[in-house]
Amino acid sequence: MENLRRADPDAFSILAEGQSVDEARRRLYTYLNRVEARLYEGNTGLHPLEHSTARQCIRVLKGILAPRNEARAGFSTLQHLWRLVQGKPEAGQRPSAGFVLEFVHLFRGLQGHSAIAEGWLGPVLAGQGAEAIDFARIEGRAAGVARSEFLDKVGSQVWARIDRHPSGLDPELIAKREQNKVRILNLLDATPYHWDNYAWQLGHLFKGEDALPMLEQLIPMTEAEVEAIRLCVEYGIPFGITPYYLSLFDFESAEREHDAQVRAQVIPPMHYVEQMIEHREDREHYFDFMGEHDTSPIDLVTRRYATIAILKGYDTCPQICVYCQRNWEITGPMEAGALPTKEKLDHSLDWFADHPSLRDVLITGGDPLFISDSRIEYIMDRLAAMDHIVNIRWGTRAPVTMPMRITEGLAEILGRFVEPGRRNVGVVTHIESASEVTPELAEAVHLLRRQGLYVYNQQVMTLHTSRRFQTVANRVAMKKVGVDPYYTFYPKGKEETSDYTTPLARILQERKEEARLLPGSFRTDEPVFNVPRLGKNHVRATQDRELIAIRTDGRRVYLWHPWEKGITPTKPWLYLDNSIAEYLRDMERLGEDPADYGSIWYYY
Repeated sequence: MENLRRADPDAFSILAEGQSVDEARRRLYTYLNRVEARLYEGNTGLHPLEHSTARQCIRVLKGILAPRNEARAGFSTLQHLWRLVQGKPEAGQRPSAGFVLEFVHLFRGLQGHSAIAEGWLGPVLAGQGAEAIDFARIEGRAAGVARSEFLDKVGSQVWARIDRHPSGLDPELIAKREQNKVRILNLLDATPYHWDNYAWQLGHLFKGEDALPMLEQLIPMTEAEVEAIRLCVEYGIPFGITPYYLSLFDFESAEREHDAQVRAQVIPPMHYVEQMIEHREDREHYFDFMGEHDTSPIDLVTRRYATIAILKGYDTCPQICVYCQRNWEITGPMEAGALPTKEKLDHSLDWFADHPSLRDVLITGGDPLFISDSRIEYIMDRLAAMDHIVNIRWGTRAPVTMPMRITEGLAEILGRFVEPGRRNVGVVTHIESASEVTPELAEAVHLLRRQGLYVYNQQVMTLHTSRRFQTVANRVAMKKVGVDPYYTFYPKGKEETSDYTTPLARILQERKEEARLLPGSFRTDEPVFNVPRLGKNHVRATQDRELIAIRTDGRRVYLWHPWEKGITPTKPWLYLDNSIAEYLRDMERLGEDPADYGSIWYYY
């Protein structure tokens, strides 16, 4: 509270002296208008970036104070703030430190004390003797040399942080994983020849009742991990790991110091397991976060947009991602009955033929590249016969979970349908971290690109992949092997995967403060948010959302606008974000310095 008072004594006094919430609101509006007028007059002496941040903070505060937004959010943020400053918080609803910190930073920001102008990297460089240079004072070759020398120091700091997140191409990591592979092969009484055969990999998935005993012989696990896997097996919660992907684990420790992003992909936290157990009878609708039941005109097809539709070619995968969007319909790894009948497939393909407004088909599932080559070829034949289809994409994690599935034969089948000037064919995969970029994945991508296929990636920025420069490291590793970053997804706010989510502000911060330090050809991905039942919104498009409230637990409340505003009368969607304060505490538990993320409060 003392920090709040110091951040803006005038605003604090208004809250402390106001006889009612409405009086405090009126006086705060008057005060904010006065500060805003002073900013526009230009006599504040603030750095231009602080000036801009101050105006942004005023806009956010006015939005939070608005009775209209209180009605939308269903509660009054101001009332909680006013009661707290007055020393009489509501029983059982005392605001958290995260709530107070939101206003500490808003008040600092509107006073021009956000430290945005200084940045987070500037003080680091200054501490090492690399003071920023006022390049306006020098010119010509001297300016060029000075700038280059300073940028060398910036670059060294960037690469030092990227190197904290080694890729699977690192020789030391390759050697460790080769040892892991040998241990797995010995347990399964197999040879390297078997390992490179995807049919053998499919036949030896770690799933079902045998999974836990075998995993316990290979990798150290915490009690929570063991219990989570046991419950998955007992209650039929989708769980499975490929032998190849298991080799990417740290076989020496269960502390997740070196493999958090890998383990988190497939070993679910207890909250997820409990939610899946609780809703096992109604999960088909309860976990359908994107409302696919309402966007499916016929079986196997989902259509949310005007010129693209999804064809679900296979309703299972060899490995189950914990935060899978379709955990409501995928029952387990390589489950029998997941392959649609030929009749149902033809019916869906006929539907694509009958809709000439479509230009793009995304074949997904499940993982459709694990159907037979002959069926893949059949689907491609049917789609290639449709003149209006100019782009065909296969959504798959095969390069990541089982790269040996990408054979020369499969690559040739897909490549045969590339017709320059008429049709493109590509693969969209899902590499979560640089750790997953291995020599095996590089070879799989090379086989595809050699056939003229483009390869794109969609990363989900989870808690485990959101450290400073972790996504930058992933982009660099992907470019080395020929994968183009495509989307960086803000993790969907599904209740069962709340242990994986980050604040929206983090993905904005990453884009501005980290991705921007890479060349443009490396940061081709667009940060997006999948609004439930509506579709993708560009996170950088601030006109597509409003920050309308802050809950007492420190969680921001956003109103997301539909992407098709101006096209259909779809209503906006209310979203409860994650607490920034909680996120910073999580980062600290993971060994990060929260001060490195300090500017996160000013991304809205």
